[in-house]
Amino acid sequence: MRALVAVLCVVCLSPVTSAQAQQTAPAQATQPVPPPQPNFETRQNPPLTPGADAAANPPPASNPTAQTPPPPPNFETRQNPPLTPGPDAVPLRPGPPPVVVAVDPDLTLDGHLRYGPFLAGPGSLTFILHHTLMGAAGGFATQAIPHHFSLEAGSREGMLAGLLIGAGVGFGTSAWWQFNHWIGQPMSNFGIAASAITGMFATGLMDLVSNDPSLLTWTAFAGAELGAWLTLAAAGGDMPTSSAVTIGSGAGWGLLYGGLLLAILTTSGNRFSAESITDFLLISPGLGAGFLALTLLKLQPSTSQVLRADLFGGAVGAGVLLLSGLILGRFDVATPYILSLLSSVAAIGAVSLLWEEKAEHPPEFRPVARDDRYRSVWW
Repeated sequence: MRALVAVLCVVCLSPVTSAQAQQTAPAQATQPVPPPQPNFETRQNPPLTPGADAAANPPPASNPTAQTPPPPPNFETRQNPPLTPGPDAVPLRPGPPPVVVAVDPDLTLDGHLRYGPFLAGPGSLTFILHHTLMGAAGGFATQAIPHHFSLEAGSREGMLAGLLIGAGVGFGTSAWWQFNHWIGQPMSNFGIAASAITGMFATGLMDLVSNDPSLLTWTAFAGAELGAWLTLAAAGGDMPTSSAVTIGSGAGWGLLYGGLLLAILTTSGNRFSAESITDFLLISPGLGAGFLALTLLKLQPSTSQVLRADLFGGAVGAGVLLLSGLILGRFDVATPYILSLLSSVAAIGAVSLLWEEKAEHPPEFRPVARDDRYRSVWW
C-alpha cells in the first residue's frame, strides 16, 4: 500500500516540476553574465642590497631617521662618430679658383686710380695753374716793386725775366709733384686760400720789423709759397673738404674779430696808425686759421657743422651790432662792438656744441642702445 502511494506521488509531481523548469530557464537565459574581475596581486619589492663597492667604502654614521640623498647621476661623455654622407648625398664639386687680378702699379697713385687732366688726380690742373701763376706773379713783383714799375730797359728786362723764371719754376715743381703724388680737388682749392693767408701773415710780421718794399715783396712771395707747400705736406693730397672749410672759417673769423677788437680799442680812446692797423689785420687771419688747424688734431667737425656755425654766428653778431647801435643812437662807442663780439662767440659755441644732426633726419623707430645716448657733435 505504501509503495502504491509513493508511485502516485512521483507521477503527479513530475509535470509540475517540468513546467517550473521551463518558466525559469528563459529568465535565466536573458540575464547578462558579468565579466571576470582582474586578478591583482600585491607583491613586496626585495630590499636594496649594497654592491661590492659599498663594503670597501661604508657610509658615515648618521641619524637613522634622516633621509639619505640620492647619489648624483653618472654622466658619460662620448664622442659622436664622424658625419658620413648618405646614399642620396650629392658630391660637392670644387668651384673655380679665385681670380687674382694683378694691378699695374703705374695705374695707381697713392692708392687711387689715376684719372683727371694729368692722370694724377682731379685737382692736378688747378694745382699746376696755381703754382705757375703764383710763381709768375711773385717773380714779376720782386723785380717791379723795387724799381717802382719803371719802364726803363733794365727794369723791363728784370720784370720779364722774373715773370718767366717764376712761371717756369712753379710749373716744373708742381708738375713733378702732382705726377708722383695724388692731388684731390679740395686740396688744390684750399691751396690757393692757404697761400693768401700765409702770405698776408708773413707780410704783416715783416712789416713790424722793416718797411723795405723789396724785403716785404720777397717775404710775401716766400710766405705764399711756403704756406701752400706746408699745407700740402701736412694735410696730404686727400685733404677732406671739412678740414679746408674749418681752416678757412678760422681765417675769416680771425679777420672779423680782429676788426671788432680794433674798433673796441679805437672807440675806447686809443689811437693807432694806419700801418699798425694794416699789420694787425694782415696777421689776424693767420692766427685764426692756425688756431682751428690745431683743433683739427682733436676735433673733426663736418662741413655742415662749420657752415651752420658760421651762419648763426655771423647773423647774430651783425644783428646785435646793428640793433645796439640803433638803440644807442651812435657807433662811436665800444658797447655795440663788444656785444657783437660776445654774441657771435656765444652763437657759434651754442650751435656747435648743442646741435644734434641726428635730429634733422630721424630714422625709423628702433630701441635706443645704452651707448647711443646724446653726445656733443664735436667729439
